[in-house]
Amino acid sequence: MSNIFYKKRKKRLKNKILQNLNDPIFKVGFVLTLSIILIMLSFYLIEKKANPYKMKNLFDSFYYTITTLATVGYGDITPLTNPGKFIAIIAMLFGVILVAGVTGKISSFLVDQQLRRGKGLLKLKKLLNHFIICGWKNDFEKIIEEIIEVNPEFDISDIVLINNSPAEQMEQFMAIPKFKHINYLCGDYIDESVLLRANLKNAKRILILADTSISYNPIEIDSKTVMAVIAIKKINKEIYTIAELLDEKFEKYLKLSHCDEILLSMQYERALLVNASSGSGVSHVIRDLLKIDNKQKIIIYIVPKQFIGHPFKSVFDHYLNKNNSILIGLLENTGSFFTRKQEALNDAQKSADISKIIENLSKVKDLKANNPVFNPGFDYIIKEHSMAIVIGTANN
Repeated sequence: MSNIFYKKRKKRLKNKILQNLNDPIFKVGFVLTLSIILIMLSFYLIEKKANPYKMKNLFDSFYYTITTLATVGYGDITPLTNPGKFIAIIAMLFGVILVAGVTGKISSFLVDQQLRRGKGLLKLKKLLNHFIICGWKNDFEKIIEEIIEVNPEFDISDIVLINNSPAEQMEQFMAIPKFKHINYLCGDYIDESVLLRANLKNAKRILILADTSISYNPIEIDSKTVMAVIAIKKINKEIYTIAELLDEKFEKYLKLSHCDEILLSMQYERALLVNASSGSGVSHVIRDLLKIDNKQKIIIYIVPKQFIGHPFKSVFDHYLNKNNSILIGLLENTGSFFTRKQEALNDAQKSADISKIIENLSKVKDLKANNPVFNPGFDYIIKEHSMAIVIGTANN
């Protein structure tokens, strides 16, 4: 058994060595290292007797070799013998070729990276806690601009766009100076390989738009959104996921996939139209409360830890005294809904009473992500993972 294991290990090691030997970077590095050693040793052996004051040891020879190969040539060490001068000429010629080759490779790499970036073909391995935006809409430039404005914790380089929009369309978008450092991946966001290229495993948040870049009907667009959320949650269960739907009948599928926030854009539009028909002016109220650049608007704050388990009135007074803001309600079960459900399941099973466990589990089933509770009454107890819904001045 140990003999078979040894043979397998030996074979793996051999394959790895052969793989490294065939690597172009390894070949260049090996040739460069070997050349430096040969030139250094040859120069030292030839010059040490003829030039004892300047060629005292191998380090002096190494120093001379590097400065010659780099085409710097300070002149503090010079060969005195003809063979030494011949080696110096070889080193200079090799250095010129080397510098030209390395410069060409670096330039080629940078140009290739720029082209790959423009075409959305990069792999974003180094990004952490970034924000992924999937899909395309007609007013995309304005949407991205306002998303960046309301998410100051994300830098422009933390934004990753994934879509299959026409190349000319994306080239025009990426040419806008304010979006110069945004990351773009060309591909289908229901494709697992594309999501992995976006480093989804280490992302913090993802938004799936109702994609209008493709000529699909609303049902096909929503079906794609549902498939995208399923694929996303398969890779990263805890990422905060926001999805836009055109038809509310697909909402149940997103809830089953633990989608954290669902935007029913057509339903909101219909609700505004219906309410506006009453002549009450409610559409103006909603518009101003949600307007990005409005000074007085709805703001969501994390409830300070000291108020968890305390009555609603204590938090109400806190925001009123702090910046003259009005607390109108709470947003419960915030953050990753998958995590909230896991926590609720663990808590539900802590009781020794079977009937109590069943009762607790039924409550877990009815748990809603980002559940708004408006004007709950001053005696209402603030739960963990709650956020405050406040009407007040922005940036306070």
